[in-house]
Amino acid sequence: MKFTGLWKHPDFMKLWTGQTLSMFGAQITTLALPLIAALMLEVNAVQMGLLTAIGYLPYILFSLFVGVWVDQLRRRPIMILTDVIRGIGLLVIPYAAWEGFLTFELLCTISFIVGTASVFFDIAYMSYLPSIVKTEELVEGNSKLEFSNSASQISGQAIGGALVQILSAPLAILINGVTFFISAFTLIIIKRKEDKPELPEDKEDNNVFQNIRDGLKFVFGNTILSRITIATGLFNLFGLAMEAIYILYVTRELDLSPFVLGLIFTMSGVGAMAGAAIAGKVAEKLSLGKTLVLSLALAGVFYLLVPVSSLFPATLAIITLMAAQFIDAAMIVIYNINQRSLRTAITPDHLQGRMNASLRFIIFGSIPVGAMLGGILGDAIGTQWTLVIGAAGMLLSAGVILTSSVAKLDKIPEAPAAAAEQAS
Repeated sequence: MKFTGLWKHPDFMKLWTGQTLSMFGAQITTLALPLIAALMLEVNAVQMGLLTAIGYLPYILFSLFVGVWVDQLRRRPIMILTDVIRGIGLLVIPYAAWEGFLTFELLCTISFIVGTASVFFDIAYMSYLPSIVKTEELVEGNSKLEFSNSASQISGQAIGGALVQILSAPLAILINGVTFFISAFTLIIIKRKEDKPELPEDKEDNNVFQNIRDGLKFVFGNTILSRITIATGLFNLFGLAMEAIYILYVTRELDLSPFVLGLIFTMSGVGAMAGAAIAGKVAEKLSLGKTLVLSLALAGVFYLLVPVSSLFPATLAIITLMAAQFIDAAMIVIYNINQRSLRTAITPDHLQGRMNASLRFIIFGSIPVGAMLGGILGDAIGTQWTLVIGAAGMLLSAGVILTSSVAKLDKIPEAPAAAAEQAS
């Protein structure tokens, strides 16, 4: 068998391997953490929304500052340190459960610490990828990483559901802690030397707030980046309103077990793998702009199946949820691979950190709001109607792209300088 493309890129393969393992562990935690809250700590809908919101709160508090630092520092050391911090943070959960002092407050504290470390890692990670692969390899690189994420959803959440059922949710989270340490090791052994980012002479300003303003100005002065930011932020706002109470809906309204829930989430992985495999081809066939619009629209439409599932017999309800997870995940992955590759390609290297930070600030900043909104609505009008509102709201994001010049893009532009000029 002859390997081609990034398969022959040793440093990318190390990065990919480490991320694949940590993604696997993270999927276990995605299932186990809310189950600890719901089943062990018996939280209500508002508390569940609060727990989800706290995990994403650091993106509001720190993203813009982290973006400035990432543009001025080597990115790989940041990733290594934050992997270690995340690993240690998650190991506290099984220890606390074993010793009998695991509380909702402690769970929220750990979620905040791990979320803070993730802000540093994610922004450094997205800014680091273009330094080890070529522009024309970005779609392939993002597709491979997204494929791993999808595969981890299949195995991670299915096995995670079984581990929670057989062992316990805290012990399942132990695995995720270990995978972060392995990820840190794979980053350490990357051989390619990373140079410290060089700022243009007229941009060597150490004023943090001026640098933040430059990043925001670049993003919102660029039509492509601004529309992607708004659309993705809206999608996350309503998507997290649903996610915050999804576990409560399926465990209390549908009375599904953790094992069945793991199987349902497995379909997200299958759909995401399918999306990762065809993301580039779909954009080539339909055009980049149409792909972005249709993927967001279809994700919203098919997620309406989730609240409808309560009207069906148990077996049909499970099948319906699995179908919704499959389509929704496939569309989200197709959208994400193409929009990430697009925004990376049109951004100069010295602005990568601030561009990613600005987007993360807006996009992930909407997540705590959505999570709290979902919790409050779930408590006020019930989980089923909250899911209906969330799915309908997700459709709005497609309209943001549809009504802009982004919808007319045929392919990814090749000149970052042109994007910079649009922002000036």
